[in-house]
Amino acid sequence: MNNQSFKLEQLFGSKTRARLLALFLQHPEQAYFVRELTRAIDAQLNSVRRELQNLLELGVIMERADQGEAKHPTSFAERKKFFLANRNSVLFEDLRGLFTKASIFLKNNLVQEIDDHGDIAFLAFTGRFVGNISAPTDILIVGSIDQQALQKVVTMFESELGHEVNYTLMPKEEFLYRHQVTDRFLLSLLEGEKIVMIDRVKL
Repeated sequence: MNNQSFKLEQLFGSKTRARLLALFLQHPEQAYFVRELTRAIDAQLNSVRRELQNLLELGVIMERADQGEAKHPTSFAERKKFFLANRNSVLFEDLRGLFTKASIFLKNNLVQEIDDHGDIAFLAFTGRFVGNISAPTDILIVGSIDQQALQKVVTMFESELGHEVNYTLMPKEEFLYRHQVTDRFLLSLLEGEKIVMIDRVKL
């Protein structure tokens, strides 16, 4: 695997722009007020406003003057204005495809970082990574790794993706035992849709 860390901002010139694009493209039906966006992508208000203007000029997002689906307006002015993806833009599908491909690099970076920091027997992407928002976790990690190091790596991954990721860390012995007794939680993950990145237990 390439040791060069891949970052979305390298493609789009700005971390804020990349995070905004990822959010709009992943949730094209959702409308957002400016302050909702600053919280969602953890960025400064002025930076978000500047990048929203850039995306509006590109035509990949739209501005609306009614409340629509947006929630929790924080001021009278913001009650008038919210933003959402422009699914009629000629760039929309191309950008979605690009972000889908880019996410592969981000996942590979994450897997490599976790593998480098621990003794990993099994790792699979589940949950929102396979379109199952009701799944109990987004990443199943089996093995031993320093919890602080893992949290740091996942936090960086979340920063690039622009959204929170739920993960489950399970010792190998517990994993094998739960698998043997057909534990409901583990079975729901292993029998559901998943993307297996590491499998050294050869399930």
